[in-house]
Amino acid sequence: MRFVAIAALLAGLLTATVPATAADPADFTLRPGANQLYVLDATPGTTLDLVQGGAVVQSGTVDEAGSLAWRELDAGEYTVAGVGVTVPDIDDPAPPQSFYDAQTLGDGFGYITARDGTTLSANVSLPDGDGPFPTVVEYSGYDPSNPANTRFATLFNALGYAYVGVNIRGTGCSGGSFLSFEPVQSLDGYDVIEAIAAQSWVEFGKVGMVGISYPGISQLYAARYQPPHLAAIAPLSVIDDTYRSTLYPGGILNTGFAVPWAAERTEQAAPYGQGWEEGRVESGDTTCEENQAVRLQNPDPLQLLEDNPFYGYRYYDRINPTNFAGDINVPVFLAAAWQDEQTGGHSAEMLDDFTGSPHVYASLANGSHTEALSLGIFGRYADFLDLYVARRVPTTMKQFVAPILAESITGVGGLQLPPGPTYAGMTYRQALKSFEAQKPVQVLFEEGAAAGQPAGSPLPRFVRSFDAWPVPQAKPTSWYLGAAGQLRPTPVLRDADARGYVADPSALPKTNFTGGGIWGPNPTYDWRQIPDATGLGWISKPLKKNVVAAGTGSVDLWVRSDAPDTDLEVTLTEVRPNGTEVYVQSGWLRASHRKLDAAASTPIKPVHTDLEEDASPLPAGTFTKVRVELFPFAQPFRKGSRIRITVDAPGNARPQWAFDTTVADGEHVWIAADGKHRSRLVLPVVPGVKVPQQRPPCASLRSQPCRTFPG
Repeated sequence: MRFVAIAALLAGLLTATVPATAADPADFTLRPGANQLYVLDATPGTTLDLVQGGAVVQSGTVDEAGSLAWRELDAGEYTVAGVGVTVPDIDDPAPPQSFYDAQTLGDGFGYITARDGTTLSANVSLPDGDGPFPTVVEYSGYDPSNPANTRFATLFNALGYAYVGVNIRGTGCSGGSFLSFEPVQSLDGYDVIEAIAAQSWVEFGKVGMVGISYPGISQLYAARYQPPHLAAIAPLSVIDDTYRSTLYPGGILNTGFAVPWAAERTEQAAPYGQGWEEGRVESGDTTCEENQAVRLQNPDPLQLLEDNPFYGYRYYDRINPTNFAGDINVPVFLAAAWQDEQTGGHSAEMLDDFTGSPHVYASLANGSHTEALSLGIFGRYADFLDLYVARRVPTTMKQFVAPILAESITGVGGLQLPPGPTYAGMTYRQALKSFEAQKPVQVLFEEGAAAGQPAGSPLPRFVRSFDAWPVPQAKPTSWYLGAAGQLRPTPVLRDADARGYVADPSALPKTNFTGGGIWGPNPTYDWRQIPDATGLGWISKPLKKNVVAAGTGSVDLWVRSDAPDTDLEVTLTEVRPNGTEVYVQSGWLRASHRKLDAAASTPIKPVHTDLEEDASPLPAGTFTKVRVELFPFAQPFRKGSRIRITVDAPGNARPQWAFDTTVADGEHVWIAADGKHRSRLVLPVVPGVKVPQQRPPCASLRSQPCRTFPG
């Protein structure tokens, strides 16, 4: 791809060059960006002061690459070595359309220039034909612009779309400094959308955004500032509340996925950190070479996590998509899996936050991180893109593409896309009207147990649709904890002794996944019963009728500990008449984080403030009520099954998730369940959902381990 430079347009607006002085004979460049300032091409080892209003507000030393970056600056006038520079604000107006029209991209590799002059590496892959083409964009800190990364380019080209992969600043061959989910990446995303939409080969002059996981999350950040030429977004397997859903669930640091993911991003954002950049530079790409220069200024995300164990408005508010989902003004298609071993499966709770979007659709299932691309979801996903990005009647090409994609992810071949709505013979307007008439929220139940398919196949047993999420007709239904380990439909009215356990995080492996390919049909789990005396369990009598629960849940416990704090993991399971037990969902809470956001909490969804000023130790010698959120799920508990919950120290519930627990050695925890302390489980029971009579085989459900129940 060839890139037409627009330096003339930016000259005098985006950079200022420091003249040579006796004190500092080397020139350097100041590049202001939204609430940031880069110093480029300076003398390594030089100490520079950032001055505002005659006072030094920050200082820094130029690194060995000649760079220095200042972040989180207030907008305004500054000087560096006597040279004035204006730092814009994140909310300043976007560049004029001429800025984007001046950029030219073609088939292949090139660069997009952001408003602060930073160049972002991009790779364009055009389908066969003369164009113009409906176009989709993948934007992330992985390697979407790597010309050798062809999986999604091939996928979307086969569906008739032009595909553009763009690396976030500070990654791949993109310039600038990197920090995950930094606000400036939203502005870059805006500029990426507008520059690509301005290309002559883009049909309708608008583009959609695609991607799973990181490039799914990045769509939310790019769309928040409402780029006018964005047609729709389709975020798959994403986060909602960054702090509470993935980084610090229940206020406990997720060292199993979140910390290693952040560490990997740090490594890959280092100079030449992804590896493929070297080949570009060796082939003569001087822009890629120059763009490695600011990488040594990347902040340490691990240190940021350690420095911010509580929800802080300054740090977490700005990277929390629930806070800006309402600003997104284009159609949204979101897909997620409840047991997602990476992002956590909590993102469905964001669906009612998209208040500014004209259409919001969701497909939700049990399963793993890649379930959002499963055969049960892909057909609807492809239809959404066809209708809102390509503006055409949905094509049948998805029937050929989806099985190939599913096999490449799960290793299960010979599958077909399940039947879905047909649009044959319709005009585009008729097809769009038909799609929009369907209920927007689709729940795929018992993924992995489709009739007539190999166990663990990425297909659901049955599907039900709803008008919204949370499901409007869901009724909070309580089961009360009994003193002898029962779950009862009515509360205990008499006094009873509390039950206790020794909180021991080492009693079980930190995670239950041991191998076999977690996205495949038969992962290997080491999901154990809690050892004696290290946890507690409560179980209902056999159900007299089917109970279908869909939503979050709440486990309300009266807790006492001989330590000032404790970490709790609650797990919900189904115990079947044949003596097997199926994992459903878990939740976590550090007891000192128990303070609730009263306005946001409901009977089935406790929302904790997680603020440092609200944290408090457990009172000594007395029982205190805490509410633990069960992450969202959808599960049919059939007649004859029993509902069970367990409580212990965190670990061994969710694959790849582990926790930085502060449980003291030998700490004792007691849970009261009597007339004065009505500990209970509250589930969102949805009436009227028809369920296939036969239970799926043990271990067939994707990401829901099954074990023998000893009772």
